[in-house]
Amino acid sequence: MTMQRRARIATGLTIAILLLPAAPTVAQPAKEEQAMTILYPNGTRPSQKGPAEWFTGSVRIDPLNTAPAPARHGVARVTFEPGARTAWHTHPLGQTLIVTEGVGWTQCEGGPVVEMRAGDVIWCPPGHRHWHGATPTTAMTHIAIQEAQDGKMVEWMEHVTDDEYLAGTMEAPGGGS
Repeated sequence: MTMQRRARIATGLTIAILLLPAAPTVAQPAKEEQAMTILYPNGTRPSQKGPAEWFTGSVRIDPLNTAPAPARHGVARVTFEPGARTAWHTHPLGQTLIVTEGVGWTQCEGGPVVEMRAGDVIWCPPGHRHWHGATPTTAMTHIAIQEAQDGKMVEWMEHVTDDEYLAGTMEAPGGGS
């Protein structure tokens, strides 16, 4: 096929396409415009002391996010001073912990005490009874992420006893912290 013939075919196709009727415009339902926003500017959500009903020892909670509906997750940065820990608890949809500083321990009921360090990401499945906190000698901070089910993110239970907690000094890697 010659170059001239190819050019004529291409021109003919272009003209044919231009003469085709335009596709009808279908009205689309208006979408609710939602822009990205800063929900909580830095400094607008004060730190909170960890309630004695939920924690043993000195704990600071820095709320980071409680997402607006339809999302249902909550996020907090939790700092445990040495020896501080949560009470036993469960999460209806599980929990992710991202250790950002220090060394801590966590334990699922019936399992060993597990050491966790800065950079570790821990998943606790839905309904698993567990606790987490600092080692006896080292503070630990983690980001806690969990979702609400029927408006509830956590079910708090009794405190972890000193014997349960100190079992970590025998079970955790490296003899504790």
